[in-house]
Amino acid sequence: MPSTRARRPSRVRNAIAAGGVVLRERDGKREVVLTGRHSDGTWVFPKGTPDKGEEIEETAVREVQEETGLNVRIVRPIGTTDYWFAAPGERVHKFVHFFLMEPTGGDVSEHDHEYDEVRWVAEDEARRLLSFDTYRDILERALAAAEAA
Repeated sequence: MPSTRARRPSRVRNAIAAGGVVLRERDGKREVVLTGRHSDGTWVFPKGTPDKGEEIEETAVREVQEETGLNVRIVRPIGTTDYWFAAPGERVHKFVHFFLMEPTGGDVSEHDHEYDEVRWVAEDEARRLLSFDTYRDILERALAAAEAA
């Protein structure tokens, strides 16, 4: 007999993160930095959660620098994505603010431990590698913003 006890509703929480799409020109072609995990084959743009008292732009620059090993500067905002995920006892609605960025130094070999691999790829390869449609949309926004710059 099915249970008549109602399921307790999960708590809903909003979360914020920020990150960037780092572009460069190399040999007349545009390249973008992607961060990947070998365990699940996921390829995404670097992003992370604000530290206490940190502005969203500061978060984006810090997270991109930590996760890619590159020094970067923001060129312009390129939009926000949002998605839902489940955590123990709650549903989380996450909003991620993305910025078009350019490298000013550093090297992808200096990335932190969060991702297994960080690499520069051509924009067409990025479209193939990116794991989520929302990231492909952010890539297109970044490329359009770069054209307008």
